[in-house]
Amino acid sequence: MSEIEFIIFDMDEVFYDYDHQIRLDLLEDLTGRPASDIDQSVWGGPHEAAAEAGTPDTAEGYLKQYGDLLGHPIEFETWVDIRRQMMQGREQMFQLARDLKRHIDLALLTNNGMMLKAALPDCAPEMIEIFGEKAHVSAEFKARKPDPVVYGRVCARYGYMPGRCLFVDDKLENVEGAERAGLAVHHYKTYHGFLSCLHESGLPISRRV
Repeated sequence: MSEIEFIIFDMDEVFYDYDHQIRLDLLEDLTGRPASDIDQSVWGGPHEAAAEAGTPDTAEGYLKQYGDLLGHPIEFETWVDIRRQMMQGREQMFQLARDLKRHIDLALLTNNGMMLKAALPDCAPEMIEIFGEKAHVSAEFKARKPDPVVYGRVCARYGYMPGRCLFVDDKLENVEGAERAGLAVHHYKTYHGFLSCLHESGLPISRRV
């Protein structure tokens, strides 16, 4: 991986602890529906995967679909607040990415619909700080991980050959999809494991990290 020029990161369980049960409990409080029913209605069918692949293609469309599946109207601010409460930032990873950004091009690719894209400044401001306009949800590319197409589209957007790109994700199937697309990969499990990957690859990071 000595010729890596571009690193593409996943978000949840890489930069943030992510607790789906917190979201379900908050939605249960909001709607009065059992958390298990909400989980099945909203995430048990094809709708979320379709949203992650770009349908619906707006935050407004996503929020309407979400409310319909939930059986309860939900405001943008409420959705954002719930998403924020289910996340806990990992400061070590933020600092590492800030350091890497001084030496190499970075992007974010999370399997999410356009609602999260609109909400990132409020629920994950560190991602905007670190990645700026390169903080992407899969819906922007009309494909979702682990489809090899989405990795190729991200690389092409920024003019990098897949073999010069490193993809980092906590889900093995997403890593395997990136590998099929020709990217170098790291299956993220721990901060120190990723740090070892960087040291072994020869990618420039500060000694203080």
